[in-house]
Amino acid sequence: MNIFKNEYPKLHLGLLLLRIGLGIMFVLHGWPKLAGGPERWAGVGGAMSNYGITFAPTFWGFLAAVSEFGGGILLLLGLFFRPASIFLFFTMLVAATMHLQKGDAFSDYSHAIELAIVFFSLYFTGPGRYSLDYKFGRYPTESPTIRA
Repeated sequence: MNIFKNEYPKLHLGLLLLRIGLGIMFVLHGWPKLAGGPERWAGVGGAMSNYGITFAPTFWGFLAAVSEFGGGILLLLGLFFRPASIFLFFTMLVAATMHLQKGDAFSDYSHAIELAIVFFSLYFTGPGRYSLDYKFGRYPTESPTIRA
């Protein structure tokens, strides 16, 4: 059967669709945080206290908002994909930790953990052929066969 062959002719299309879906959602999710201004940034950045980082919560909140909004745009474009994936991974890790520290239910923090896993994985896969990183030569050329 074709389904069991170790060939993935639609791999790059799948990565493109994943990037588009996640990118749009993070642009929409990050914009209110970015537009919220210093008061909102300080609230978001307060989550860093779970790691013992209590200075400059406004800076950390702004960084989280930029990671979500700007990272979403970079995901959509497939540009600076790996740095964007790492920033989004750490943003989701902090979000999950905040919910865990507050004693929230699993359903409240599971989404952040799932996305952290996705972004960590995407760091290794790269953006795929249909990306600006590929166009500008920042994505390795592929061999004719997929190797583990």
